[in-house]
Amino acid sequence: MLRKGLVTLLVVVMLAALVPASALAQDSVTIRYYNFSSDPDHVEDLQTIIDAFEAENPNITIEVSSAPFADYFTLLEADLVGGDAPDVFELNFENFVSYAANDVLLDLSPYVSTDAPYYPRALEAFQVDGAQYALPESFSTVLLFYNKDLFDQAGIDYPTAEWTWDDAMAAAQSIRALGDDVWGIYSPIQFWEFYKKAAQNNCAFFNADMTESTINSPECVTALETMVSFVNEDVMPDQTELAGVANEELFLQGKLGMDVIGIWQFAAFADAPFAWDIQLEPGAAQKAHHFFANGVAVSADSEHPEEAAAWAQFLTSSEIAATVRIDAGWELPAIDAPEYVAAYLEQTPPDNREAVFQALESPVTPPVIERQTEMQDDLNQLLTAAEMGELDPQSALDMAKEQIDGLLQ
Repeated sequence: MLRKGLVTLLVVVMLAALVPASALAQDSVTIRYYNFSSDPDHVEDLQTIIDAFEAENPNITIEVSSAPFADYFTLLEADLVGGDAPDVFELNFENFVSYAANDVLLDLSPYVSTDAPYYPRALEAFQVDGAQYALPESFSTVLLFYNKDLFDQAGIDYPTAEWTWDDAMAAAQSIRALGDDVWGIYSPIQFWEFYKKAAQNNCAFFNADMTESTINSPECVTALETMVSFVNEDVMPDQTELAGVANEELFLQGKLGMDVIGIWQFAAFADAPFAWDIQLEPGAAQKAHHFFANGVAVSADSEHPEEAAAWAQFLTSSEIAATVRIDAGWELPAIDAPEYVAAYLEQTPPDNREAVFQALESPVTPPVIERQTEMQDDLNQLLTAAEMGELDPQSALDMAKEQIDGLLQ
């Protein structure tokens, strides 16, 4: 019996040596996926995509965890430092550069299909020296959301694509006059809004070779002065006046005439108890609109890189993922598929969905450096000081230049 058992064991070992790697991958595998974009409105949508992937790949189970965007990168960094990184995780474009520079991302080039119909620009955004360190998951932009009912009550015309910030100020003042608890506009005074309004005013953050910041140039100062003017003119609540109420909640309550916010809010605002629509964001010397892109990366330390990459590609380029995103209004898939755009434009509200694609005619991407998080945090502190009147815009940006120059060294 012992001899027979040894022979059987030997045969098993020999057969295992002949099994190709692809067959070994049929063993059950759990892929941990960490994200910030599914909660709170798209948990079921993500699960629909997961169910479809697992049906096609019965040996792979996707285990999801999530965190609010405000906490997400702090928690992700802690996991990476602690050696407990998820297999697959979301990265926005702004943070991608830092993660790629720190060698924590898997080069996906050997694992993914080159036939996937990604927008070339979106795909290139997540490349470094020709290597694909993340796959483009979605793109979105920020537009001017407006409460039609409040405009009607104020007796003023709805925003047009030609509006400037002077037009927005005039409308905000008329809406503010409707009552002490009604505000005209909200456009946050922070990094993401500032770099866009700076671009609208022909302001550049850096010189041509990225060796010095030019953030305190007259064009940049004028952009910040415009942003702060909404608080100074009392048509926009500052952080104290918001008292912890998010601007999107204020909009849903019918107490905010205009909200400069992203198209990811379509689902959240769908059942608002008033009529609303969108328009291109007002401009200054020129138009400029955010081009936000989220990517999906695989940890360089994943024990299952092939399966992790398969999930990343399915999530970012499969037909079911694109369809779910379009149907749910969950940003837009970063794939070149005109049939999905047609379906997107047919959905309401808002009626003026064409503005989403009109905004892509004047895109601006975030200024990024390797020490991105430090730059954003430092600048946000100074912008808040300008918002609260603790610093004038010129002084705030003079200090920002000094700090950013230090980060560039």
